[in-house]
Amino acid sequence: MEAIIERCAGLDVHKKSVTACVLVLEGPGKPKPLVRTFGTMTRNFETLRDWLRELRVTHVAMEATGVLWKPVFNILEDDFTILLCNARHIKAVPGRKTDVRDSEWIAQLLQHGLLSGSFIPPRSQRDLRDLTRHRAQLSSEKAREINRIHKILEDANIKLGAVATDIMGASGRDMLRALIAGQSNAEEMADLARRRMRGKIPELKEALHGHVSEHHRYMLALHVRHVEQVEQMIGELDERIAALMAAGALDAPGAVASPKGEQERCAQSAPAIESPPEESEAKASVEEVKPPLPFAEAVALLDEIPGIDCVAAIEILAEIGADMKQFPSAKHLASWSCLCPGNEESAGKHKSGKTRKGNRWLRRVLTQVAWAATHTKNTYLSAHYRRLAKTRGKKRALIAVAHSMLIITYFMLAYHRHFEELGANYFDQLDPERLRQYHVRRLQELGYQVSVEKLTPAA
Repeated sequence: MEAIIERCAGLDVHKKSVTACVLVLEGPGKPKPLVRTFGTMTRNFETLRDWLRELRVTHVAMEATGVLWKPVFNILEDDFTILLCNARHIKAVPGRKTDVRDSEWIAQLLQHGLLSGSFIPPRSQRDLRDLTRHRAQLSSEKAREINRIHKILEDANIKLGAVATDIMGASGRDMLRALIAGQSNAEEMADLARRRMRGKIPELKEALHGHVSEHHRYMLALHVRHVEQVEQMIGELDERIAALMAAGALDAPGAVASPKGEQERCAQSAPAIESPPEESEAKASVEEVKPPLPFAEAVALLDEIPGIDCVAAIEILAEIGADMKQFPSAKHLASWSCLCPGNEESAGKHKSGKTRKGNRWLRRVLTQVAWAATHTKNTYLSAHYRRLAKTRGKKRALIAVAHSMLIITYFMLAYHRHFEELGANYFDQLDPERLRQYHVRRLQELGYQVSVEKLTPAA
């Protein structure tokens, strides 16, 4: 097999050591590997960088091993082309396994062009990921803490959760604070209800009558204080993200603001349908991907999609970025995110279409916004969900809606298009004759004689 990279290096990264193998192609014959082992302190990485410079290495490859690759990447990213590879793609053939042989195997694969690097976003996007992912973790922790409050209330015979939809709303918090302070009069606590909750005062009087001990009050105070602390941290993260957006620190390199006229009008609809028409797909493949929008504009653009709000738009952009040039097509983005059907085929038989494990943070936010989109009225996405849920089940239908929303996101960001609603009757309009035949056949199966005439439009 022909070597295509003259000077490359493979790194086998561990917590306390990094084994580097350099292959230099000079003349015919097999290149002799140059192997050295380094520590994992910053000075050791700087020594590794200087050694690779001396050997005039151009490309470096290493496995994506948790977070251990990040210190190496931080030192080497400005001087070399680095390929961060999936460990499954560079697994060595069976046999003796040592750090030296692993690094040499990685270098050989790299030299012959058999490796493809993972998507590594720029520094500003990686920083934003830290903020959005930590915010998502805090939101999950808040939900778990509220469930613990529910548990304590049930143990104290307080049925507040059976009457109030959100026990951590304004009315619920006032009642919880009263319980913690030692209040035991159910009528006085029920009178703390605000706005629409005041219509449930009779039910609240019954729900707030229980047996609350000192232990219950102590635990409730602990959990409520934790919820408030988590909410404060979420607020600080929101302020940090807003400040970075206002300063333009999250804008992708080469970001170009869209013309004012283009922002005000709705351009051609993004191919949001399940299987885009050939014309739209061909036109999209010919059209050149535009430079990325400024981050704030990209957030406002995605906010137009049903089910996506500002927070969800920021989380999506933190994972995929605003620059779609890094993905050759919408299908590549769907495959990278693992929100498309899997492809397991053997002997001409399709065995499984289960989705693979991909970016769990992107999958999380997309399934959440897809669920929100399914509850919207008279929209394409809700009709898409109901159409598939009847035959494929709710879970598969939800992933299909998430996949469609990701495809819409790609076209909106790549070509600066505004969202245009296709409507809930879009699928009925695709092939009305087939739909007519289906309903006529179903009525005939039920024993009805059907005669169908097309209405003439009123003059």
